[in-house]
Order: sequence, then structure tokens, then C-alpha cells
Amino acid sequence: MELKRVVVTGLGALTPIGNTKEAYWDALISGKSGAAPITYFDTEKFKTKFACELKDFNATDFIDRKLAGRMDKFTQYAMVASDEAIEDAKLNLDSINKLRVGVIWGAGIGGLETFQDEVLNFAKGDGTPRFNPFFIPKMIADIAPGNISIKHGFMGPNYTTVSACASSANAMFDALNSIRLGHCDVVITGGSEAAVTIAGMGGFNAMHALSTRNESPESASRPFDATRDGFVLGEGAGALVLEEYEHAKARGAKIYAEFIGGGLSSDAYHMTAPHPDGKGVVAVMKNCLQNAGLNPKDVDHINTHGTSTPLGDVAELKAISEVFGDHAKHININSTKSMTGHLLGAAGAIEAIASIMAMENGVIPPTINHTTVDENIDPELNLTLNKAQKRDIKVAMSNTFGFGGHNACVLFKKID
Repeated sequence: MELKRVVVTGLGALTPIGNTKEAYWDALISGKSGAAPITYFDTEKFKTKFACELKDFNATDFIDRKLAGRMDKFTQYAMVASDEAIEDAKLNLDSINKLRVGVIWGAGIGGLETFQDEVLNFAKGDGTPRFNPFFIPKMIADIAPGNISIKHGFMGPNYTTVSACASSANAMFDALNSIRLGHCDVVITGGSEAAVTIAGMGGFNAMHALSTRNESPESASRPFDATRDGFVLGEGAGALVLEEYEHAKARGAKIYAEFIGGGLSSDAYHMTAPHPDGKGVVAVMKNCLQNAGLNPKDVDHINTHGTSTPLGDVAELKAISEVFGDHAKHININSTKSMTGHLLGAAGAIEAIASIMAMENGVIPPTINHTTVDENIDPELNLTLNKAQKRDIKVAMSNTFGFGGHNACVLFKKID
């Protein structure tokens, strides 16, 4: 069976550094940090008092107030980003065959704030279980793609992938295969997350996973820097419209890039820590290259998982050196998490968008906040430190890894 070609025809981004794909891109290139003191709740007793929240965002500017009230933030974010991507793709929703349009979405946690608030409200009561009738529908991780499909009438495959921080890259790979195998003509894919909550911050603090650089939030996310002390929690959504190549060409769609392959693997090592030698990361990048039919020397750019954690950054760069050999030092490597923070289940989507836009514009966004060399990192690797670099990118890779040892990798190619 001959696999169909898949292309990207629409992008939507709702991020801590920009509420549209254009604003997001401009902020990436300028090296803007999205980290700031938390405004959603009182952080006096929290070890970490900052995060990468959305700025100047009001869901009811985009969604009917009553409907928005029936959605957790992570679904609101999904709706806004997917609407932008669908509009960007210029899909004619009146003529398209909606039976062949799917929505495959990623969320690592889902409606955490909804769950938190309902339980806290119950705890304050007299023990009578008075719960909001929308509690379960707001909370469940699969509700975001459900709402996207309901709004637009898309009747193809519809589900959520959950693999922690690899969730949206997992979703994109599933979407790729749905089109490759002829099941769909179009898939709306990506991911969303809204974990900047009391429970989210408290839980990650308890794991000692978050940076505690409270005196300087904007410089706290510092991938590859010797003084890094944990990741910065972010929120938002990223959406991509994937389309079968001939379908896109027939309607005269703008094509951002070809989605040429993906890979999955497991560390099979630890619940939260990466394998110190990056064995699972080696496997996922090799799987991705094989799936795309490419050689290591074909890759020009890698947007790393690069969370700014002491163990994870080193393990990932070791894996890159093992997979790409001498060619590794000719690749522009970066971590856009230095600016956006870590969007958990939405990370893969917004980082894939960053890679695609880097390809389109011929510019690699920087890894900001680097001040101190880590002696455990190969100094010959080009980590695109502190300043954007021009680069003609023909092939871009994006890595995302999640607690549980889940690894996902996707590859995009400039269209011929």
C-alpha cells in the first residue's frame, strides 16, 4: 500500500508569549520570556511563585459566555487555537466532506482546575455531594476534541492522546497516520493544557521539578545552562491542520511544510527521571528518521524537549550526539521552552509550530537565558544561544518526552 503524503496547511497558537501564531513567532525571534509572578491564586506559601501564564486572554472574547462556562480552561484554549488554525487553512466548511475530517488532540492532564475546584467546594460543605452537573464533562481529557468536532461538525476519528508531556506529539503522529493510510483527508491536531493551578503548582513543587528562581522569573527557564534548577510551568494550546497533499493542492491551499514522519519509544526506566544515557531518546529519533526515510545528515534543526532540568537536558543532548554523530555539531539545536515554559501536553504542538515557522522564515529562535557553560554538555553543539540565527532549513525535528518514559518525535520538511 502506498502511503499518502501529508502536509500542514493551518497553524494556531495560544501561548504565554503570544495569543496568535504571528505574535508567538515575533516573540520567539525576539527572545521574549513568558515567565512572571502567578496572578491566578495567592502563592505566599508556595515554593515556586511564578509560571508562564497566558497574557491578556479572555475566553469570552472568542466563545459564548454560557458555553465557555461549561468548559475547563484547557478546552477553551483548544477551541481558540483550533479556530485560528482552521481559519488559517482557509477550509471551506460548507463544501468539505466532514465524514473525512478528524480531530486528534493531546492533553497530559485535562481539566485539572475543574477537578480541584469541585473537590475543594465539596470539602467546604456539609458532606452532601453537591457537584456541578458539568463537572465530569468539563474535566475529562477527551472533551477538547469533542467540542471542536461538535462546533464544526467534523465526523471523522475523534479522541485524545494522553502520554504526559509527549501527548500532543503523539496526537500529531496519530493524525499523520490517519491521513497516510487513507482514513481521513484532513485532521485537526495539536494539544492544550491549563495546569497553572493550586494543584498543579503544588504537585510539581512536591516533586522538586519546578525552578524556584523567584527573584528572577523571566530568567528561570534556562535549558542547557549549568545553573538550571527545574522547569517553568506554562499553559496554552497549539493547533495544526494536517491535510492529504493532493486534497490540499486541489483546493489551492497554502502549504507550510510536509509532515514526513514520526516516532515513538519508551525509556522503560523510571516514572519521572530520564535514562541517564538517553536510550529511549536515541530510539525515538532513530525510529522517526526511519519512518521518514531520512538519514541523520538530512536534519538541519532540532527543537529539543529541553525543559531546563539538570538530568533531562544532558541526557537529550547525549542522545542527539549518539544518533547524529559528527553531523550533530552542524545542526541548529534550540529549546523554545526557555521562552514559553513547559506547556506539558501542549508542548509538542507549540514546538512543532515553532519548527515549521522557523523553516518558513529561515530563522532559528534562540535558547535564551544561557549564562554559564555546563561541562557535561559537548561545547561543539550549536545550541542557538541567546540570539536567533538565520538558517536555510530543509528538515526540522521536534522532540517531546513525558513522565512515564514516553518519547515522541516528529519531522517536517520544506515542501518541494
